[in-house]
Amino acid sequence: MNNMTMLSVFLKSLRSGVLNSTLRSRPYSISNTDPPGRIQSTMENRGIIPAHRIALQHLNRVAIKDSHGSHTYLDVLLKAIKLSNMIKSSIGPEKNQERIGFLCPNDSTYVISQWACWAAGHIAVPLSPVHPPSLLGYYVKDCDAALIIASQSHSQLLNAVHETVGQDTKSVILEESWQQTINQNVTPTQLKSILCDTKPMEFYQNSDAMMLYTSGTTGKPKGVLLSHKNIDAQVRMLIEVWQWSKKDVIVHALPLHHTHGVINALLCPLYVGASCIMLPKFDSKAIWENFLNTNVSQEEKPTLFMGVPTMYSKLLSHYDSTYGETQRKREYVKASISNNFRVMISGSAALPEPVFYKWKAATGIEIVERYGMTEIGSVLSIPLEGERRPGYVGVPSPGVSIRLAEFQSSPLGSKANYQILFETSYDQFSKGYANDKVIGDLLIKGPNVFKCYWNKPEATAKDFTADGWFRTGDSVQFDNGYFKILGRLSADIIKSGGFKISALEIETHLLGHPEIADCTVFGIPDVTWGQKVAAVLVLANPEMTIDLIALKQWCKERMAPYIVPSEWRIYSELPRNALGKVNKVEFAKVAFNNNPGSSKL
Repeated sequence: MNNMTMLSVFLKSLRSGVLNSTLRSRPYSISNTDPPGRIQSTMENRGIIPAHRIALQHLNRVAIKDSHGSHTYLDVLLKAIKLSNMIKSSIGPEKNQERIGFLCPNDSTYVISQWACWAAGHIAVPLSPVHPPSLLGYYVKDCDAALIIASQSHSQLLNAVHETVGQDTKSVILEESWQQTINQNVTPTQLKSILCDTKPMEFYQNSDAMMLYTSGTTGKPKGVLLSHKNIDAQVRMLIEVWQWSKKDVIVHALPLHHTHGVINALLCPLYVGASCIMLPKFDSKAIWENFLNTNVSQEEKPTLFMGVPTMYSKLLSHYDSTYGETQRKREYVKASISNNFRVMISGSAALPEPVFYKWKAATGIEIVERYGMTEIGSVLSIPLEGERRPGYVGVPSPGVSIRLAEFQSSPLGSKANYQILFETSYDQFSKGYANDKVIGDLLIKGPNVFKCYWNKPEATAKDFTADGWFRTGDSVQFDNGYFKILGRLSADIIKSGGFKISALEIETHLLGHPEIADCTVFGIPDVTWGQKVAAVLVLANPEMTIDLIALKQWCKERMAPYIVPSEWRIYSELPRNALGKVNKVEFAKVAFNNNPGSSKL
């Protein structure tokens, strides 16, 4: 009997000792036929099992496929434990809950570093290699990182970060060998011994796991501290909502310093033993090649994809130029995608309605929209079996409670009072709902809600009500069974002449115009109206102009007259971040301040 066979027998037969709590928990026993709320009670009863421990159930399966090869769960786990021992040697084996920054490409070393932090009992702080050294230095100093892990390919960037924070912060460089696939044979005795060097299961029940930094649209980025309980709740509710299984294969091209890429697209598949095809970066050609790959078995073909609206728009542009020219190619693409993919998901920004219908026409797939934040995970999603309603983000996720509220002004420094306009939860929602249309500020409560903003108690307190509900800062409409995001209260809700206007609604209309490729809408100060509606456009043909009179008439035929923009600018492109978002507060100052990079209409 070879080592791997012995290991398999060992894992199946072991019922005591170090692996006992992992093997007996059976965390994926929730089925779609279970009564509502079972996921909540399951979370409370079985205890928290971090991803590197769950990997013990799937050791021989492929966890990651990247540009260096295929990596099994065993390969990733053993490397993670090796790195965790290096972490302990570097900062001290007695230390717990230190912040560990890691600067890795989108490949297996990212997962290895994340799991190593957790195996050693520390808080993982993913850093993005696309960020400048000054911003990375801010993160390192703000979280008081005890160590920075960096791949060899990012060693120069690490040196630049050291120049901004000083040389006192320790670092570990992962040589290129860490990225290579290694066929490792491990005996049951060796594995048991290796796992004894990691934290016991009890440690994860009340410890912190990860810190993700917000995009900083209202000031400097804040570190969102997530406990292992928070991550467990966020991942497991999506496993149920999107019906993840070990048979799934996801194409991953999202940034790995945001919740979308980390929780939704990476930890969800790794929790269930699925495979993740990790691309180095977003590349339309590479993604389509993976979508249509004929050089792999049926079991290896992708079944899921997650992206932001900008990604879907760019994928459609590539489709038009590469596959859309003949009916034969179009039919081939549509048949391949619709036969292999079971769900495609969009989030992080509102999906323009034209993109929804163009994608459906090209692939046969109706994109599922969802809503979430770094602080709370994905709390709303279109059900897989539910109606795909463009512009809507569906219903509450398991374990989540929701309120729509109206806040009253309050004295400075005190908690604002609010009136509850609508309240529901996953359990209540499944039993029925009123059809009344309600608009209010979105509040969230549940085990998924983050612990705090790192070292910012005032900012944390400000974002919670006196009775413990998290204030998302988004205005939301409940309409005929589904929720719809109207926009950020700070940037996407324009108050003009007594009206509350949704910038996202206007953007959706404008993107339906054949001459407009991209746009953003916001309010700018006005003495008479309070705010004026302003729009910045990117034209489909940059060599052409657009007739403003005809455009306004087109808008009036589709929108209420008071929401038609009165101020217009044209840009060659919009300053979107990695998740496709525009910092509207800052961009408004630039776009409507006689900027030479824009032109007036």
